[in-house]
Amino acid sequence: MRRVPESAEAARKLVRAALAAWGQEGLIEDAALVITELVSNTVDHARLESIRVVVTRPSEKFVRLGVVDRSRNVPYLRTDSNGDNTRGRGLLLVDTLTDRWGTDRYRWGKQVWGEMTCD
Repeated sequence: MRRVPESAEAARKLVRAALAAWGQEGLIEDAALVITELVSNTVDHARLESIRVVVTRPSEKFVRLGVVDRSRNVPYLRTDSNGDNTRGRGLLLVDTLTDRWGTDRYRWGKQVWGEMTCD
């Protein structure tokens, strides 16, 4: 999909459809927030014009949401407590809503992902 802010809406639809198909309706709203933040980070920081949104179920226990881009820059969780800055909190939300998250680095880019426990 295109690396534009509007892609977050398409990513949310994809996540909602996949989770509904897997009977994981209880995860839909939090998962929609997670994928929105992952897409937003990619829009802000990645290169090239396209990204890939990935929704998988690596096991019966977990759902994995990810965004693949061509940037090798690894995001980090900001821990500063500057209350005036409303930007840069996306990964804090991802950290809160997922059981775990991380980055898989590739020679040509990366995937930032979060895993959530199934209902």
